[in-house]
Amino acid sequence: MGCRNYNYGLIWFICSVFMEHTVLVHSGSDKQHRIHGPLVNVTKHLSFPDFSFSKNPRVLEDVKLLGSAKFSASSAIQIPDDHDQPHGNGNDIDHLRHQAGRALYSSPIRLLDPHTQSPASFQTTFSFQFHNASSSSSSSNFSANSSDHGGSGLTFIIVPDEFTIGRPGPWLGMLNDACQDDYKAIAVEFDTRLNPEFGDPNDNHVGINLGTIVSTKTINASDVGVFLDDGSVHRVWIGYDGSRRWMEIHLGSDSGSNDSPPSKPIFSGPLDLSPFLSEYMFVGFSASTGNHTQIHSVLSWNFSSTSQAFLWTPSVETCESNIIVHGRAGTTSAEPPGTFLIFVAVLVLVLAVVLSLYYNSRRKSTEISDTSIVLPEKKQRPRPPNKPRCFTISELSLATQCFSEYEFLGSGSRGVYYRGKLLNGCQVAVKRFSSQFLHSQGFDRRRFLKEIKGISRFRHPNLVPIRGWCQDQKETMVVYEFFPNGSLDKWLFGMGVLPWTRRFKVVKDVAEAVSFLHSNQLSHKNLKTTSVFLDISFRAVLGDFGFVLCGAESKRFESAVSQSADVFEFGLFVLEVVGGRQRLEAELGQLEERDLLDFAWRMHEKDEMARVVDRRMGTVINLEQAIRVMQIGLLCTLNVTKGRPCMEQVVEFLSMERPIPELPPSRPVALFPYNSTGALCTGYSCASFK
Repeated sequence: MGCRNYNYGLIWFICSVFMEHTVLVHSGSDKQHRIHGPLVNVTKHLSFPDFSFSKNPRVLEDVKLLGSAKFSASSAIQIPDDHDQPHGNGNDIDHLRHQAGRALYSSPIRLLDPHTQSPASFQTTFSFQFHNASSSSSSSNFSANSSDHGGSGLTFIIVPDEFTIGRPGPWLGMLNDACQDDYKAIAVEFDTRLNPEFGDPNDNHVGINLGTIVSTKTINASDVGVFLDDGSVHRVWIGYDGSRRWMEIHLGSDSGSNDSPPSKPIFSGPLDLSPFLSEYMFVGFSASTGNHTQIHSVLSWNFSSTSQAFLWTPSVETCESNIIVHGRAGTTSAEPPGTFLIFVAVLVLVLAVVLSLYYNSRRKSTEISDTSIVLPEKKQRPRPPNKPRCFTISELSLATQCFSEYEFLGSGSRGVYYRGKLLNGCQVAVKRFSSQFLHSQGFDRRRFLKEIKGISRFRHPNLVPIRGWCQDQKETMVVYEFFPNGSLDKWLFGMGVLPWTRRFKVVKDVAEAVSFLHSNQLSHKNLKTTSVFLDISFRAVLGDFGFVLCGAESKRFESAVSQSADVFEFGLFVLEVVGGRQRLEAELGQLEERDLLDFAWRMHEKDEMARVVDRRMGTVINLEQAIRVMQIGLLCTLNVTKGRPCMEQVVEFLSMERPIPELPPSRPVALFPYNSTGALCTGYSCASFK
């Protein structure tokens, strides 16, 4: 056995020496024969006086539109697309919220010399205009308050690909969470919203972004008398000198000509773009809207770039070595290359070693054939890539950077969430259960694994996929798929204001998810806004399971009680979504409004349900639809014997397929959805009303 290993090692050594010698010969030959030629300029020039099909039929081929971007009737690039609206809502501009789009020149442009790492020089000028969508809409639902106006802004971008659509809102369509940490992108932003978390100085500024949405440089546009969202046409001139690493930006009103920028730039200073450039990049524009609507239009665009490159020219020796020399007798001869002779010698040597190894192995096998037993190697079955599996502590520790505070996503009474990145590049959310919670619940290790494996078998568009679990003597963790927009509570009670159409879609998505669980004899047991997550298109998915009780594994009564509790919690969830506030808020000034469920029933008795609706949504809301949804929520909080529906019926109510039963005129004296000693009561579930 030792001799055999020695022979294999010898073969490997010989082959590696041969390969290394061959590579060195070729690389040395390439370096010897590839020599610098003359220095040349690589130039590119684009000119779009407008984006009219009749004047320039190649516009559709030269400009690639992504996301909510279009060519408008006024021959301009427009983001968002104001014609992309739901059927039957012609007067509603709510579809313009939370949109993002890009318009890129369809061919990449050389902006970096990879050998010298020298960035190209470029100049671009374009005219643009921002105007509120309400100015072109006859909708009577849109509020005239100026606080409802305005979008997020527009950027001139330089990006490495033509396939990425950035996130809406304050991300300006520049980046999204699919972008890697080393995603190379450059943008000059024209921002009309104040986002302090991104370091914005005000709601009327120009910023320079290098690989991040947080601006490296910011300039107050008001200092030069420019107000980006005043409805007028503005023009910007951006110039970059690659040899000096120097950028200048001029901003002013558009006079119809491109040859006279303002004498004083709004920014002039050193800026090295080379770390954020690849050799070839795409140039164009991106824009987005958030909770407020704004139309971003690019009316004209010129771009030119100049990069330097060395021509590679072959030497005279290279050319002569490839010429076949004719002998005097009319025969041809060529000098055999040295690498070929080396190859033949090594091949003969390897063949000799292989033959020696073969004869030695046959001789030894005959000697020990009576005493040796060869066991077949156990083949490991391949595992599907997305099938839930057991993770080790070290795997999850590596993925979360030792559960670093930088990867912290949130916490609750059950445990802490961390963001992680597995070795295969997949982003996950790791829930680390607290030992206090596990001990208080009488943790059963075998049942825990059964429940995880049970629910992970099911797939639904509105359920968060479970990627696996981790369990040892001290730690218990569950690994979920990561959703970049985070949990719903941050959007309802934190950043911005979700429009009504998105809230209604969230309610229906969660109802579908809970109904699916119940149809498979499962329950959730932890239904609240922190358990609902939003994907990149704001589709709601339900996760952070309780963990569920499986009807096949537990008593039928206990399973039914758990599902009934889900319906009750869904009713509270509906009120939180429509009301835009948490179920208990002790800080509210008026005592009657602190308890959301109690307040909703009081307003139902007075026929003033509109007071429960989140006022921050303004008048852009279908009030009749919102009241109907709250009535469905109150139905879910009735006693089981007094008309509480099942989730299948709730889905039908929300889809308008059947009329909802009439609510009792006054609130029941007490709401006891169930009474169990199995530790199933949580929050309102066992609470009585005063």
